[in-house]
Amino acid sequence: MKFQTAEQALALIQNGETLWCHSMAATPYSMLNALAIVALEKRDLTLLSLHTEHSQALCAAELQGHLRQRVFFVGSPTRPAVQCGLADYVPAFLSEIPKMFRSGEQLVDTAIIQVSPPDKHGLCSLGISVEATRAAMQSAKKIIAQINPKMPRTHGDSFVHLSDFDAYVELESDIPLHLPAPQDPITAQIGRNVASLVRDGDCLQMGIGAIPDATLACLGDRQNLGIHTEMFSDGVLPLLAKGVFSNRNKRKHPGKIVTTFAMGSQALYDFVDDNPEVVFLDVAYTNDTSVIRQNPQVMAINSALQVDLSGQVCADSLGTKIYSGVGGQMDFVRGAALSESGRAVIALPATAAGGTVSRISSLLAPGAGVVTTRAHVHYVVTEYGVANLRARSLTERAKALINIAAPQFREQLARDAYNDWGLLV
Repeated sequence: MKFQTAEQALALIQNGETLWCHSMAATPYSMLNALAIVALEKRDLTLLSLHTEHSQALCAAELQGHLRQRVFFVGSPTRPAVQCGLADYVPAFLSEIPKMFRSGEQLVDTAIIQVSPPDKHGLCSLGISVEATRAAMQSAKKIIAQINPKMPRTHGDSFVHLSDFDAYVELESDIPLHLPAPQDPITAQIGRNVASLVRDGDCLQMGIGAIPDATLACLGDRQNLGIHTEMFSDGVLPLLAKGVFSNRNKRKHPGKIVTTFAMGSQALYDFVDDNPEVVFLDVAYTNDTSVIRQNPQVMAINSALQVDLSGQVCADSLGTKIYSGVGGQMDFVRGAALSESGRAVIALPATAAGGTVSRISSLLAPGAGVVTTRAHVHYVVTEYGVANLRARSLTERAKALINIAAPQFREQLARDAYNDWGLLV
């Protein structure tokens, strides 16, 4: 049923419902702004989501008792609310969230989505973000859609028929952009160090930000690279233009870029628009280790907030303060490890807080979340080098990690290794 305004469409929501919101750069933020108004007339609504863009209106104090956010990944709009107890964070592997919906473990009453206009067959597209939204739609009792002419039309698991919508509104709004992060000497050196591990024919998984972009900038001389990833951004575009990414070495979807969402510039969105060489697939599939491992030479590149001397990787919190989320890091770390000649890299700057804090530490901060365990970690990379921790003892790990810590912290780390772990390094 077509409605004239978002408020009219969202009025179908009843008290006590659990909602799912299309996430990442496909966040229907115009609908969420309307939801912040409609929710004031409701009570006990729960909104599930991954990272959402431009959703600050839902953090308003007056929504207490009316709507509470329950997020599987924390971003800048939801971080203050989560950290002060006004919203909830649910730790979960990204690959498992669709399974929670499909099994009924997590019920969804209404899915709020954003799609491209329908084609001549009545098919709309979820555009630049499929992630867990397809599973949420399949499980929801009703679907409310924003049809946005600015949403790119993408291929893969993204199609949904107009007749599946219980309510929709035609509303044009800009797709959020995420412009490339500025480079600096530290991230450039980290990128060079990570790139030194990339071989011809590798199938890459990478995230977004300065370090992935710096790594990609060093790969212009590689051949027949592939992409099977959770997400990608602008850093791949120059390499695609040069033919570096042929995707021909992949066993799963050869010749195709496989992803579940994309976030970047308008040039990136123009590239994926109606491009059959890019397939946006359900995250339960893209992040399934049994799928990832079938490609040879999977190279997973992920980030961290802190790494301890045993190799434990904290990637979702600063102590007890949730900063981001579990996401798909472990999905790809494990999938890469099981892949023929696969490798997994954790890349991070050696310091934080203007060089006053070492990210390589003897112990993780109290309450820090271990996203990648010491048994799963392989390579750890900083601007000071590469530490290979696979098949290494605790003493060997501590030595390798101290060698890639910032020089001003190495002596203290060696003392801490003995005092905290009884290790002579």
